[in-house]
Amino acid sequence: MNRYISIDIGGTAIKYGIICEDAEIELKKSMPTEAWKGGPSILKKVITIVRGMVKLYSGKIAGICISTAGMVDTEKGAIFYSAPLIPSYAGTEFKKILEKEFHIPCEVENDVNCAGLAEYKNGAAKGSKVALVLTIGTGIGGCIILDGKVFHGFSNSACEVGYMHMNDSDFQTLGAASILTKKVAEWKKEPEEKWDGYNIFKEAKKGDKICIQAIEEMTDILGKGISNICYVLNPEVVVLGGGIMAQEDFLKDRIEKAVKKYLVSSIEKHTKITFAENQNDAGMLGAFYHFCGVHLKE
Repeated sequence: MNRYISIDIGGTAIKYGIICEDAEIELKKSMPTEAWKGGPSILKKVITIVRGMVKLYSGKIAGICISTAGMVDTEKGAIFYSAPLIPSYAGTEFKKILEKEFHIPCEVENDVNCAGLAEYKNGAAKGSKVALVLTIGTGIGGCIILDGKVFHGFSNSACEVGYMHMNDSDFQTLGAASILTKKVAEWKKEPEEKWDGYNIFKEAKKGDKICIQAIEEMTDILGKGISNICYVLNPEVVVLGGGIMAQEDFLKDRIEKAVKKYLVSSIEKHTKITFAENQNDAGMLGAFYHFCGVHLKE
């Protein structure tokens, strides 16, 4: 059975391991990204990971699959734009360097696109014709899946919805999970370190009015942003992922109510709002599905 090294590079952690050809994760590990050290440091970590896996599974590795933050040129397998969170990441040529070093095929895709592929192949968007997948974390990322394929746009920059202008700001500044801690800390006149998403939802469920108001403002913005995208895309399903979306029981009704507020009924009634199913494995699985999609075409 063929095995694939799959690596998911996020701002906080690099998750990696081995995926079998039947999409079962055989081995899973992680290490800190240390994003502030920049692109060259991440490349070194990836080379170390691949070297270790190749040694452990001598002769059995059929491919290297990478999911990563940043805008990706999927043909070159290289990063062409990255937010300041990872300095000097643009220009990192994973595919070229890893294939030269290890003589194993390598494919690279954006992390949100990988999450979208995972949800389409085996998750909340399975079988859909048009799917919008959003990941809500410190920022907001988007992916469009059309008939089972990621829509990349003309220059590999489609669905960068976090940058959409909204209310004299942008979608991710107003609607990402990170806004919650800032608002709650500010309104309570307490240090930000005292608050995180877990505590905010915990207190909201107990009836804390400030926490509830912060969540409702966030879900209203999410509803407006989702609706704006739906007017253009008309998706069959909208899949919401990211750590905060584990609070589905508290968020689902609020987000659906906000979407209903901003989206005309003729579109809203045909748009399903659902939550991601692959959680922390989405990046690794999506990277594997992307690799298979490229090489099955050949």
